[in-house]
Amino acid sequence: MKVGLGGLIVLVILSFVFKRDFVSLADTGGMSSGAAVEAPPANVSIAEDSLTQFIGSVLDDTQQHWTEIFAAGGQRYPVSTLVLYRDATPTACGTGQSASGPFYCPADQKVYIDLDFFTELHERFGAAGDFAQAYVLAHEIGHHIQTITGQSQAMRQRQERNPSQANQLSVRLELQADCYAGVWAHSAAQRNLLEDGDVEEGLAAAAAVGDDRLQKAAGRRVTPEGFTHGTSAQRMEWFRRGLSTGSVAECNTFQGVR
Repeated sequence: MKVGLGGLIVLVILSFVFKRDFVSLADTGGMSSGAAVEAPPANVSIAEDSLTQFIGSVLDDTQQHWTEIFAAGGQRYPVSTLVLYRDATPTACGTGQSASGPFYCPADQKVYIDLDFFTELHERFGAAGDFAQAYVLAHEIGHHIQTITGQSQAMRQRQERNPSQANQLSVRLELQADCYAGVWAHSAAQRNLLEDGDVEEGLAAAAAVGDDRLQKAAGRRVTPEGFTHGTSAQRMEWFRRGLSTGSVAECNTFQGVR
């Protein structure tokens, strides 16, 4: 039987409770068991364990899609690894902390997400649903794509040449990662993995972490010169672009930048 992302969560929970592999009974369109996830912290709850397995499956599916894209261009895709942690964890980019939110470390090519973030995504930012979680992970994998293709390094060089444009260039990098997340979501939709409401959940997550919304939520005046990730509208727009086209070429947020 074929199931979507929401159905996969149910199967993961059943597998954990009844100690049987219900996931293998389903046709998940290529999603696998999350082998690229490092061991999560000890003493995780049932909910956290099911979330770990779900996120691992999304991670595998996302990277399988990028493997196919790279192969079509005659290139090999080096997979990233997801590290789920609690409170703090050592990384090649320094100590990762929960206050930092999800992040990608180019020095070790790993994605780091605190286990409590997904609860915060729902309760603090108002972005509920499994596809909101999938969007966050797909966005971070977008940063992995930028690293292995040299786009991140090129952006930093531009920042060094023009420090006054550093924030604007950072915004362009983040919006491109949003578009890359949409490219994967397009593939998931083509394979009938998305369920009713999934797209809306992804867009809600993109909007929830817009710079303007975060500044307002913190009780501060909206200051565009301080943006580093883009407005809610911009993040939704670029996620939609990747989702509607499925084309990496449509994700050139740096067009016209020297």
